[in-house]
Amino acid sequence: MPISIFWFRRDLRLDDNAGLYHALKGKNPVLPVFIFDRHILDDLPRKDARVEFIHQAVSGLKKRLEGLGSTLLVFYGHPETVWSQLLANHDIEAVYTNRDYEPYALERDAAVRALLAEREVAFNTFKDHVIFEKDEILKSDGTPYTVFTPYSKRWLEKLQTKWMLTTNEHGEEERNSFYLSSYPNAAYFAQFLKKSPHPMPTLEEMGFEPAKVPFPPATVTRGLIKQYDQTRNFPALHGTSRLGVHFRFGTISIREKARHAQKLNATYLNELVWRDFYSQILAHFPHVVHRPFQLKYERVEWRDSPEDFEKWREGKTGYPIVDAGMRELNVTGYMHNRVRMIVASFLTKHLLLDWRLGEAYFAQKLLDFDLASNSGGWQWAAGCGTDAAPYFRIFNPAEQAKKFDSENKYIRKWVPEFGTSAYPSPMVEHTFARERCLAVYKKALG
Repeated sequence: MPISIFWFRRDLRLDDNAGLYHALKGKNPVLPVFIFDRHILDDLPRKDARVEFIHQAVSGLKKRLEGLGSTLLVFYGHPETVWSQLLANHDIEAVYTNRDYEPYALERDAAVRALLAEREVAFNTFKDHVIFEKDEILKSDGTPYTVFTPYSKRWLEKLQTKWMLTTNEHGEEERNSFYLSSYPNAAYFAQFLKKSPHPMPTLEEMGFEPAKVPFPPATVTRGLIKQYDQTRNFPALHGTSRLGVHFRFGTISIREKARHAQKLNATYLNELVWRDFYSQILAHFPHVVHRPFQLKYERVEWRDSPEDFEKWREGKTGYPIVDAGMRELNVTGYMHNRVRMIVASFLTKHLLLDWRLGEAYFAQKLLDFDLASNSGGWQWAAGCGTDAAPYFRIFNPAEQAKKFDSENKYIRKWVPEFGTSAYPSPMVEHTFARERCLAVYKKALG
């Protein structure tokens, strides 16, 4: 019997899943599939908490599907090998999936598309990970925005248009299909292929161990979002949603959160605009993965000091808010957004170490690591990206701590030796570091 396959990737949910919605509307029974990709996993440490998070999410998804009389085929291997096996074992007529925009994902999907085309199998992809894709928000001349403010204005205008109420053929008011049903009923899943439970590989079978890192919940209170603009800059408060890891792996719907944010808090909605902005920057300017957006900054003469980088990584710089942030990251896989800016500025401007070192370390440690946003944020801090902080804007870590952690609650939580003789002196003096940074950048930029 001909079937369709839905390939789960960064969309680990059944609700409001664009590709899954279209697969289940098709004429064939749908077999859900997930692949633990060895091209990615083989390079990760054995206690990578993100692999554990994905494993838990996939396991939960599989249980939900088995409750619906279906299952989820879970593989551990290289995608091209897995797809060859699927083609050999099933009469596949079409494959449905949601688009991924990172460079490796584009290469992988091109290879799978070519493999499927050899068998005349359709490869259908859909937008699900962002609100607006690469070419949906463009200037009037068809070129991409590289400045956030005009991009965000156009983004918000388009969002209003997308979510206007329309009238269907029966005269009933409804929102258009931009937002899919959040709570699908049983009939929605009628097309799932009925299969007996299929075992999935354990973490240990894939060579991983539990990282024992607490994962943030997938829900937040309305009150937190309502107060977001007032609380988001204070790391001692529970003032941010910490939903980044859920957005990263699609365990929640970006459309649903944008819809709620539109009603509750414009500042929170603005964070989702930034997410789309950096995604389209990566799509239009893929060089930002390894090079600065503003290429003239390649002339900056970064220092080479593994010892200083090690102190920064371990949270032993002598600047309490920097050290608190790095220790929070190393223990939990998370760092408060305001503190991310402070530690990134410190690495690039106080220590004059290459932003790519910090970007790579965050990529290794952050649960919510997203290539586009991580690269964009680090280049902002280093002054070499889009909408970058000018190179002469250099955060004073002590002043940042006074402003955003005036009672030292966040600092004392992560740096218990703060204020004692056990705490190190600052590794570099602020005024000296600032003047050195200005001189090096000025020389590079002529």
